[in-house]
Amino acid sequence: MRSAVLLLSLLLTAAPFGLLGEETRQVSLKVISDWLHPSQNLLHIQAVGATSTLHYVWSSLGPPAVLLVATNTPNSTLSVNWNLLISSKPDGGIVVLPKESIQFSSALVFTRLFEFDSTNTSDAAAKPPGKSYPPYSLADFSWDNITDSLDPATLSATFRGHPIHDPTAAFASGSLAFRVQAFSRSGRPAQPPRLLHTADTCQLEVDLVGASPRGNHSLFGLEVATLGHGPDCPSVQEQHSIDDEYAPGVFQLDQLLWGSLPSGFMQWRPVAFSQKQGGRESAMPCQASPLYPTLAYLLPQSPIVRAFFGSQNNFCAFNLTFGASTGPGYWDKHYLSWSMLLGVGTPPVDALSLLVVGIVAVALGAPALMLLAGGVFLLLGHKRYSEYQPIN
Repeated sequence: MRSAVLLLSLLLTAAPFGLLGEETRQVSLKVISDWLHPSQNLLHIQAVGATSTLHYVWSSLGPPAVLLVATNTPNSTLSVNWNLLISSKPDGGIVVLPKESIQFSSALVFTRLFEFDSTNTSDAAAKPPGKSYPPYSLADFSWDNITDSLDPATLSATFRGHPIHDPTAAFASGSLAFRVQAFSRSGRPAQPPRLLHTADTCQLEVDLVGASPRGNHSLFGLEVATLGHGPDCPSVQEQHSIDDEYAPGVFQLDQLLWGSLPSGFMQWRPVAFSQKQGGRESAMPCQASPLYPTLAYLLPQSPIVRAFFGSQNNFCAFNLTFGASTGPGYWDKHYLSWSMLLGVGTPPVDALSLLVVGIVAVALGAPALMLLAGGVFLLLGHKRYSEYQPIN
């Protein structure tokens, strides 16, 4: 029984806060615009703690991208030189001061939207998962002004776009959206996959809505590029659980780590959804390819990445593919949604739900109770028979 109680106590213990040790942060979200060109802007999320600051800088200049910067002071600031940033050589256009306070920095760039025809593909693990159509370069998208979607109450904003050149009118009534949200405290969203967030993190939800597919059973994918630290690519880890309370039917959590902790991380569940009310019936598998080194000139260029890191960088990329040839798919409702969490420090850790904890406690406690009851029965039975007095 004691061991069951001890395990129950351990299962209820969680570590939801990031490496920087800040359980409380002042989180703000604002748009930084070029006053000469108001449609060109950046989204800056700043999370200030007692001894550190996290900066997330999101942009749709070129392909959608985000900078992650962590400093060891609550007084670090972001500086943007728009003349440099929108020039052909944006190096130095974005800086975080003081530079010596920077403890970690990296970036993610969402470079291409892939489409495959899976009509004649029966192997769910096939690479690629069907006939490939020409990809959409996200650097060639036109994006709405982020100011129009800024919501300080929910600390969120949405980059919504469509191809500048769309000869087949596939996006005539559709769009690709990147919804960014910051958080002032720990918690979970209401909709699956309900990733556990903290004030050290922000969430990205990618939605493809209303675009006409080029095949009857089109699968879509997303190419993601990041900076390698040294000659190696970041590592990807899979975490498995016996609990699927927050994402029914999904017992896995994937995370990309930039080097050994403490560093940055990207975290997601390998699932996407084909309906707005995400649930088991609309869940689609999300396949992630291994990271591979790539040359910068092979990728659509992000001005904010070059502005902060310069032109000499090692890039790594990987692909995410949503759906399979059977089961729910984009073709159901012309809807696709996938979410990820981005942060600095130790990734949030899921504790087991109370239901699973209860089941485990009962499973461990029942044998102990049976042994205890059996021992009492034998003891009392032996005592009763030992008091028997023969007639003679």
